[in-house]
Amino acid sequence: MSRKLFKSTAIVSSMTMISRILGFIRDMLFARIFGADSSSDAFFVAFKIPNFLRRLFAEGAFAQAFVPVLSDYKEQGGQEALKQFVNRTAGTLAIILMFTTIAGMLAAPYLIMVFAPGFSWQGEQYDLAVQMLRITFPYLFFISSVAFAGGILNSFGKFAVPAFTPVFLNICLIAAAIWLAPLMPDPIVALAWGVFIAGAVQLLFQFPALYRLGLLPRLQFGFKDAGVKRILKLMVPALFGVSITQINLLLDTLIASFLATGSVSWLYYSDRLVEFPLGLFGIALATVILPSLSKNHAADDMQAFSKSLDWGLKLVILIGLPASLGLFMLAEPMVSTLFQYNEFTEHDVMMAGKSLKAYSLGLLGFILVKVLVPAFSSRKDMKTPVRFGIYAMVANMMLNIALVFPLAHAGLALATSLGAFFNASLLLAALLKTGIYQPSKGWRVFLLRIILAASAMVALIYHCVDTQQWLVWGLIDRALYLAMWIAIAGSLYGVVLLFSGLRVRHLSA
Repeated sequence: MSRKLFKSTAIVSSMTMISRILGFIRDMLFARIFGADSSSDAFFVAFKIPNFLRRLFAEGAFAQAFVPVLSDYKEQGGQEALKQFVNRTAGTLAIILMFTTIAGMLAAPYLIMVFAPGFSWQGEQYDLAVQMLRITFPYLFFISSVAFAGGILNSFGKFAVPAFTPVFLNICLIAAAIWLAPLMPDPIVALAWGVFIAGAVQLLFQFPALYRLGLLPRLQFGFKDAGVKRILKLMVPALFGVSITQINLLLDTLIASFLATGSVSWLYYSDRLVEFPLGLFGIALATVILPSLSKNHAADDMQAFSKSLDWGLKLVILIGLPASLGLFMLAEPMVSTLFQYNEFTEHDVMMAGKSLKAYSLGLLGFILVKVLVPAFSSRKDMKTPVRFGIYAMVANMMLNIALVFPLAHAGLALATSLGAFFNASLLLAALLKTGIYQPSKGWRVFLLRIILAASAMVALIYHCVDTQQWLVWGLIDRALYLAMWIAIAGSLYGVVLLFSGLRVRHLSA
């Protein structure tokens, strides 16, 4: 089991790596061409709203509700029943998304006032954000349909196509920034059109893989279908429970719209850097572990269920902790290397570096939530994550108020990080208390080895790396030295782990 999970996670991670690298190239272009001003703030808000809803579906509620029900049909039903279930789910989802998209486009002025109320005092910025939101909002329809297709493919072990699909978003946005922007009266609007086109391209890319499985859907309305009803019933609480982190990030944007110009952009760029390890590993692991846990639960094999979860949590600590510490220690060098060109100033680097440090402290918590929530949703328990999510969101809002005054935009990022850890601790405590998760032997020794190796890595960076140098170097020097120190620090971490006695068998599920 562990080898299969390792292989699947490696496939998703490698495909995600391509997307994330292109994403950095995309953001470097954004910083170089558009900088961190009021128009870029307007685009990031217009993109964040449908992108937030995408995460609710693509990495959240729909996947958490759809995959367990689909697993039941695979395990207990025939091919014809499975095809009918897929057709009815597709038709029902399509009509819900269509009406949601139309409503969102019509309500764009009000959505901007809700999610970025600070823009309402900046007439031109507000109008620009509304215009771009109306262009980007149909992305929700396309990408939620992509999530549906990806859920099917993942359930059949076809992880590569869904994991590669996000590459097309970055390709379309890069093309829009380079070729379309110079042709438009307001260049930033080109990015909104890039988002729209990317949604359609991503959906079309899924069709051949579904056809080869014999599950390319024919849309049928299925609101009365038993399987569809189960999905809709599970989705309502899952919409909230699995996406607390994204809701908190959106609250950050709302409050940041009242802060100094550039605050939304600083949070965006720092969040993008945290999203790299989160997407490369956290979301990849969650994508792989959900079908595995759902299959274990459908087969009523709770021992295998606990082992799969134990394997996932060990990987989270093994990779998440050094990634979190590395982001913190190298925050300014990373922001400088990727974004400090033309319109993105040294001041922007320092400001984005502050919020990156705050977000990096919560990376481990963000990944833990991604892995722990499937332990509930695979058993069709959506209420528990919702309840804990409410607690976490209330805590995050209180922390926002407490931290935004002394730390400005970085306080918002720190509040989100602390909220993620609070949410993860509640989820883990519930699994341990009910006996659903029973940790394997050797966790104490495992944690000591990780802490020892991570401490050595941090000490090396602290004593040997002068982070201020990146502000004055050129692109080549920045990139070479950043890559060199990441490689050296990562190698030291691995060597200390090996000398402390950690072996691959210690991770086996």
